Amino acid sequence: MIVDDEENIVELLRYNFKKEGFKVYGVFNGEEAFDLAGMLNPDLIILDLMLPGLHGYEVLRLIKKNMRLSHIPVVILSAKTLKEDIDKGMRLGADDYVTKPFSIADLVIRVKVLLKNRAYPVRN
Repeated sequence: MIVDDEENIVELLRYNFKKEGFKVYGVFNGEEAFDLAGMLNPDLIILDLMLPGLHGYEVLRLIKKNMRLSHIPVVILSAKTLKEDIDKGMRLGADDYVTKPFSIADLVIRVKVLLKNRAYPVRN
């Protein structure tokens, strides 16, 4: 699932992830993101921070505190590049943080690695 208020980014990512064989859903605000996550239980969420309605940090917090959704990996994709922003996202439970501008190829690789690691969890 891709969450970004910029339609061109959602469409660009949708196209590239579909080309890689992913089923992709795109939403444009925080409320829709949380509602759709609850309905779809997606394998992974790419989440912008600066969203209308619920801010991306709040969406992340709600997902990670929800027992049904907390297992979903979340990759923050944001123009917020300050160390404090990145640290906050990671503290709230993001699995990765990618800053804009970004490489689509790099983002696809990061998503594939996260999904592969979720499919084969490390056992201690």
